[in-house]
Parts: sequence; C-alpha cells; structure tokens
Amino acid sequence: MTQTLTFDAVSEALPGPKWKARWDRSWPAYEGWFVAKGGDAGPDRAASIAALQEHMPELVETHAALTELAGGSDRAAQFLAAWCPPTYLGGCSLIAMADRGSVRLVRNYDLSPDLNEGLMLHTAWTGRRVMGMVEFLWGLSDGINDAGLSVALAYGGGSRTGRGFGICLILRYVLETCTTVAEAVAVLERIPSHMDYNLVLADRTGDTASIEMIAGGGIRKMPHAHATNHQHGDTAPARPEFTKTHERYAHLEALTGGEATTPSTLAEQFLQSPLFQTNHAQGFGTLFTAEYDPAACTMALHWPTDTWTQSMDAFVEGSRTVNYDTASSETYDWVAALRPWIGEAADTLYAPDGTQDWVAFGMAFANGGVGTLPSQSANR
Repeated sequence: MTQTLTFDAVSEALPGPKWKARWDRSWPAYEGWFVAKGGDAGPDRAASIAALQEHMPELVETHAALTELAGGSDRAAQFLAAWCPPTYLGGCSLIAMADRGSVRLVRNYDLSPDLNEGLMLHTAWTGRRVMGMVEFLWGLSDGINDAGLSVALAYGGGSRTGRGFGICLILRYVLETCTTVAEAVAVLERIPSHMDYNLVLADRTGDTASIEMIAGGGIRKMPHAHATNHQHGDTAPARPEFTKTHERYAHLEALTGGEATTPSTLAEQFLQSPLFQTNHAQGFGTLFTAEYDPAACTMALHWPTDTWTQSMDAFVEGSRTVNYDTASSETYDWVAALRPWIGEAADTLYAPDGTQDWVAFGMAFANGGVGTLPSQSANR
C-alpha cells in the first residue's frame, strides 16, 4: 500500500491571501475534528482571547487578523486561540547537539500521512521572521527564527489534560518572542500546556535544552537534550511497545555518548532504525526528518530519497510529493548500510515509484561510481 503527502513551502510576511487559502483548504477537516472532540464545550471566544491576552499578549493582534481572514466566527476564534483545546497525540524523536561551533536540532515526525498539514511556512507576523512546520494552521511542530533559536516537540506519552494552551501555539509564541534557549525556558516555565509534551531547543551559541511540559502548568528540565514519547514523572506512556519510545530514547542516549556522531551527521541517524519508523499503515510512520542549523538559520526536510533545504534569508516556495510505501520501507536500512561503500550510487536503488532501480545501479557500477563493497574488502 502506498500513501502520499504533498509538502508545500509558503512565504507570507503578514496574514493574507496565502494563509486564507490554506485555511479554506484545511478548515473543513479541522472543524469536523474540533466539533467531534467537544471543542465547542470548551472556553468560549471571550475566555480564549482573555487567556491569550494574559499569557501571550504579543500574539493577540495576529490572532485577530487570522480570525478575520478565517471568517470571524466564534468557533474559528476559539480554535485559533488553542486555549484548552481537545486532546491530540503524535509520536516523535528529538535531539539537539553542539560540538566545536557546530549545532543542530533534528527531529523525526511520526504519524499517519493523513494527519499532517505538510506546510512549511515562512512568516514575519510580529516582526521576527520564523519558519517551520505548521500544525493547527498557525502553530508549529518544529521551527526556527531569525535569531537562530530552534525548537521541536514530541508527544509526552500520557493522556491527562489540564488548563493550558495547545503545545503547537506555545512553540509559535516561543519563536515569535525569544532569541535564546534561556529566554525560551523562562517562557515555558510560565505558560501552561494543556497536555504532557516534550520539547528540545537549541540556539546559535550552542546552548541546548530538553524540557518536559506538564499538563496544566509546570516544566521538568532534563539533563540531556533529547526526547521521545515518554516522560520521567509518574505517568506511564501509552503503548510503549508499539511506539518503541524507550528503544528510541536509548538510541538517542547512545548517539550523544558516541564519538562517531557529530551535529552535522545526526540527520543520517534519523533515517535509520530504530528512529526511522515504517508503520505508516497503522499511523506511526516517519513522515519527515527535520534538521535545523541555528548558526546558519537554515532548515532541511529529509526523506530516504530526497532532501529539501530552506534558508531564512532565501526561502523558496514550492511543493514536494512524498510516497510512503510500506512494502519497500524495510529496504531503507540496508541501503543506508551500503552507502559508505557505494556513495551516491545508493540513491539509484530507488526508482521514482519507490521501487529499486537496479538498472541505474548497474550503470553506476559499470561507470566506476561504486566503491569497494564490504565482501570485496573482506577478501583482501
């Protein structure tokens, strides 16, 4: 079975027709979810805006502009305020690493292709430029700002809720108002999250952090800048055997202690098991690997056969359609294992339809584009 997701890169400095077009496209599905999950029974428009004014006053003007573009309804205003929203889940692996002046934040986004917006958005809504992957039409699952601060989230593994904001809007607020990890942590301490979530942050100085957001308010600072889908409090994660959260966490711990892994090679690790997930059919497959470089203010989306790089200063609009073929996904690991010996010829092992292109590989071999294979080396 093959599933697809089209990723769009959109740049719009202030809320306008491009964002409205995205709203018109995505709102029917979001509205159905919001109503079915009891969103109308949550805080009303006045209470939602009051919460924004109390906790995120810098976003009130943008919220008003987006609500107007969305048609001005009370339901749209409530949805966009993200104050005590319905529950939502997901899966991810996160890590930040700095070494000798190089720093990266890398994440895998694990979910069903049907449940991701596929929108990379570049904005300057409050005067600060921000780019990242959008959730809930203006929140972010991960992103970076023009100061080089980057942040990404992972579901914390529990289902408890409290009075607080949807985590995606909290990430938006952090990138709109903060310039360093220290400033961001101070903001996270005072803004309540409505569910348990894990965040990893990095800035251009090489400072990194891992924060566990506790439902209803409060944070837990972790000693190392990596996270998966469980927390270190007293709440057991949901379906840990299915999500492999502990295995992925142990792998990230090993990466931080290994000399072979550097910030610039982290993304390669995220395209391999156990971090890379192939269970798209059951809603837990890796949709993309996002790599953020705070020093250069760039981001890149990686897939096993493609990479899409964007810069804060030279953002280019466009689209990419990605196929998630569960029948062929198991081959990603062995192709990655061969890459040190066959180099770029590894890319020819996939035809455009996701199958192996052995003809192209054979031509690369005949033309000298393939190096010494492991079996050849062992015989010498």
